[in-house]
Amino acid sequence: MTRATALFFAAVAWGQAPQEYTVQVVATGMRFADGPVWSLEDFLLFSDTVTDKQHKFTPGKGVSEVGSRPGGTAGNAYDEKGNLYTCEFRERRVTRTAKSGKADVIAARFEGKRFNAPNDVVVRRDGNVYFTDPAFGNQEDARELDFYGVFRVTPRGQIEAIAKWKTRPNGLALSPNGRTLYVSDSDGQSIHAFDLDRAGAASNERIMVSKIPGVPAGLRTDEMGNVYVAAKDVLVYSPQGELVRTFQLGEIPSNLAFGDPDFSTLYVTARTSVYRIRLDVKGAVPYSP
Repeated sequence: MTRATALFFAAVAWGQAPQEYTVQVVATGMRFADGPVWSLEDFLLFSDTVTDKQHKFTPGKGVSEVGSRPGGTAGNAYDEKGNLYTCEFRERRVTRTAKSGKADVIAARFEGKRFNAPNDVVVRRDGNVYFTDPAFGNQEDARELDFYGVFRVTPRGQIEAIAKWKTRPNGLALSPNGRTLYVSDSDGQSIHAFDLDRAGAASNERIMVSKIPGVPAGLRTDEMGNVYVAAKDVLVYSPQGELVRTFQLGEIPSNLAFGDPDFSTLYVTARTSVYRIRLDVKGAVPYSP
């Protein structure tokens, strides 16, 4: 594994002076890196979607392959018990894998039809699971649903469509208090927000940010409620939708996750490599309301 470090400047809104930040390459040689998530066991898990492999980066130890999923592997998420949720886009389903290794399919069909190609997933601490279901490239050829969906799996295992779009949803993230769900629209170049009630039901869909440069994909939030989106660059928006910071990489980012024991490092997958940036803010933990 090669390592490289570069110094950049983060653009900050409201006329403030630019802030320096360091970008370090922690993994490279991937075909299309995606789905980063920080484990309770202190490592970063991420997917190589082209090879169907999952890898982990452990600070001080480097990168190792942890498994292969012939069904495809895209977005990943952990719940507070350490169960791993994975979007298997080739098998068109979402699975949950226990720490013992036992895997269960939690979502494979909606109203009798197979999903398009589940892409990204988040889990609220009360057990509600949210995932996006776009279709990119040749995934379009096998579609059974006549829409691109944002879905919820309740703690009881019921599946409901939160949104049925003509454009393709991609990444998603929860606000720090677990009461807002953010979803990126790759075709519409926007971020949508949904209100979530105590039970996890969604309402009041609205556009939070529009005209995002590039193709918005993965999302994350920090403890202040700011929303980070992987697009042309890594763009940071306030909860009010104002651009407050920009991080530039050597290639186009695909997804991102907060990590390290203090949760103050932003990890970014970007096609062939995985980068990390130390920040002065912690990532959000999606607590239940």
